[in-house]
Amino acid sequence: MRNPAVAGQFYPRSEAELRQQLEEMLGRAEQEELPVLGAVVPHAGYMYSGPVAAEVYARLPKRDTYVILGPNHHGLGAPIALSRDSWRTPLGVALPDLELADALAGTIIDQDELAHKREHSIEVQIPFLQARFQGFKILPIAMGLQDEETAIEVGEELGKAIRKLNRNCTVVASSDFTHYQPQEVARKVDAQLMEAILNMNIHELYARVYRYDATACGYGPIAATITAARALGATSGKLLRYATSGDITGDHSQVVGYGAILFT
Repeated sequence: MRNPAVAGQFYPRSEAELRQQLEEMLGRAEQEELPVLGAVVPHAGYMYSGPVAAEVYARLPKRDTYVILGPNHHGLGAPIALSRDSWRTPLGVALPDLELADALAGTIIDQDELAHKREHSIEVQIPFLQARFQGFKILPIAMGLQDEETAIEVGEELGKAIRKLNRNCTVVASSDFTHYQPQEVARKVDAQLMEAILNMNIHELYARVYRYDATACGYGPIAATITAARALGATSGKLLRYATSGDITGDHSQVVGYGAILFT
């Protein structure tokens, strides 16, 4: 069992308080279920990025499995690591899709729980799913390696395994955008990255990450998600909302950027 690492920090530890916060954020988002095959969501504390993430979760269809790809901020464990554990949150337990995990055996994606032990980027997504759905499974994958070749291979292997099992699935990339830059810089750089993401152009995304020395933490998971979503039939991206921490705090000198994006 993978127990919560950041409950009480990034989101409430109390079930009642967490459920209320999620219901409020989801209730303010547009309720429009779409055939989403991939998505990009932020992973900061709920008070900062939760309303942006809610724009994606309010539109997700019910799926058998949600694959959640996140960056490995702590550097623990295998470079590309999936979890076979059940994940507990204050809202209950999310079960893993072990059949899909087995279908990925022998690929670049290793099975390793240590990579997930302290990582928040995937954990903070699960309560959103639990607030909306029941009876789903998850497949968490932490990416310590995020180079273009690795990310594409991860996405290709995911797409192959999902299609092989005929699994009803959405792939979610957990990533914040610019970190700790002035608001005007963050908005400019993030607009450049998001343009490439919306065009599902992975090579251009990496070119812009390097050109602008971008500090988005999950460009690898985003690229892997674009690759997998395209393999599942996605042809276009849509930006639902962009905001920064400065929009919440009023301090625009050092902000973090958050984007909500769908691939259909």
